[in-house]
Amino acid sequence: MSGVWHGRRVLVTGGAGFLGSALCQALGEAGAEVVALDALMPGTGARRRNLDGSGARLVEGDLRDMDLHPLAEGVDVLFNMAGQTSHAGSQADPFTDLAINGHAQLRLIAALREAAPLARVVHASTRQFYGRPRSLPVAEDHPIVPPDANGVSKFAAEQYWLLENRVHGRPVTALRLTNCYGPRMRVVDARQTFLGIWVRRVLEGQPFEVWGGEQLRDFSYVDDVVAAFLAAALALETPGGAAGRPFNLGGDAPVSLQSLGDAMVAAAGEGSYLLKTFPAERAAIDIGSYHADDSAFRALTGWAPRVALAEGLRRTVDWFRPRLAAYLADEI
Repeated sequence: MSGVWHGRRVLVTGGAGFLGSALCQALGEAGAEVVALDALMPGTGARRRNLDGSGARLVEGDLRDMDLHPLAEGVDVLFNMAGQTSHAGSQADPFTDLAINGHAQLRLIAALREAAPLARVVHASTRQFYGRPRSLPVAEDHPIVPPDANGVSKFAAEQYWLLENRVHGRPVTALRLTNCYGPRMRVVDARQTFLGIWVRRVLEGQPFEVWGGEQLRDFSYVDDVVAAFLAAALALETPGGAAGRPFNLGGDAPVSLQSLGDAMVAAAGEGSYLLKTFPAERAAIDIGSYHADDSAFRALTGWAPRVALAEGLRRTVDWFRPRLAAYLADEI
């Protein structure tokens, strides 16, 4: 991989966050010239320490109001990981949600159009806007029925980027992510992923809560997600390949939430959980069971997840065990 990425100029928005920093780490190891742009907003899980050892240059700034032209100039590849992802937060404040996932994305598109018209773009999208699945597994042609404000804004962001391909010919693709987990994820609470608070509770010697229990989910370990983004970027170099298309990205085989709770306890070698019903405010926007049909992306790129769920959970718990206190401290 080092030969492919060596010397390429790469911009990673949301670069100090969970997935963005993991990309920066991999790209740095491969010899890319990486700039990580992040607003370092409280509650997002973004931390400067996430970039330790990556070699990336961190630029602190907000897509909503900063001058983006200097950062975009000369960029070869943009990995667009920045966005508001909190479902409950989007319901409480849909205006900020739209500003981050809509207006800010348009500003970035405009800057890139002027400063880097040939840059390839891989946009981090979500499975959330499918809503409650009509059948499983869910393919890309499933109806779009967003269950919350975040689903609406994230779909708008994806479509703005894909429009760049249709109208301006920019090589763009979007990966619709499922539940991602692993080192550097937010563990303070369940704002980013409920697996984060599970890890925290296990390592603190407290029971975690499993809501429902019967619902199915698929999970993507961070290393597999990074590999998928890198594969997507390379696929954009082939005419008629990934450009202009959104792709689902899944992970290991789907598992019930209760079985996931058992797997978490087994991976940690300690801990327990409580089965509870969904809180009313979350039940109203919950999508039920979900797992992705990502066969289109696998066929195009040859990508497949390599880290099984049990192994990924073990790696995650082991990584956080000596670092938990630091990741519960203020995000800086």
